Amino acid sequence: MSRKKKHHEEHENHERWLVSYADFITLLFAFFVVLYSTSRVDNKRMAQAVQSIRFAMHFAGTGGSGALPIFEGPSSNGGGPALSSGNFNQQSQQKAIELLRKKIERHIRPFLQERSTKSAVELVVEGRRLTVRLAATEFFDQGQSALRPQVLAIVDAIAMELVPLDRVLRVEGHTDETPIGGDRYRNNWELSAARAATVVTYL
Repeated sequence: MSRKKKHHEEHENHERWLVSYADFITLLFAFFVVLYSTSRVDNKRMAQAVQSIRFAMHFAGTGGSGALPIFEGPSSNGGGPALSSGNFNQQSQQKAIELLRKKIERHIRPFLQERSTKSAVELVVEGRRLTVRLAATEFFDQGQSALRPQVLAIVDAIAMELVPLDRVLRVEGHTDETPIGGDRYRNNWELSAARAATVVTYL
């Protein structure tokens, strides 16, 4: 007669609570890390970022063949060489921009005197941003996007100062309200975009 095997009861693990406790401590640690990281937000930089986004989303101004629009907004690396750096204070940056404006003005002055027109190029310092305005009537033929050969020397003189800065430049194209005739451009929007692309490609 065979004996019945005795079934030993499984040993109950009284330390299972440690697993849940460890998970709880891990989550609690992660929670406090998130709280700490969000408590150290640079409010000044955050405000600048918010203003930049709002500015980028809400452009306003009036275009034309004689002058480019003026956009009201915060200084940024786009829209001209801002020369923004932590090593410079705002006053030093403005001085650097003003110096850049004078250098460009000195380079293009002989070409403007030859053409007997001073309204072809306008240099405007807006805070830490330099805006170079090129009159469309002087640089482009009516309804065309190609730069006139006689103004290339002016663009070269401007590029000699801007391109070596290795800064982000914002180039905008504008037209007048004259309806476009021909098959190349369907409207003034396409013409203004083509003019901007021409200048970017040349630079």
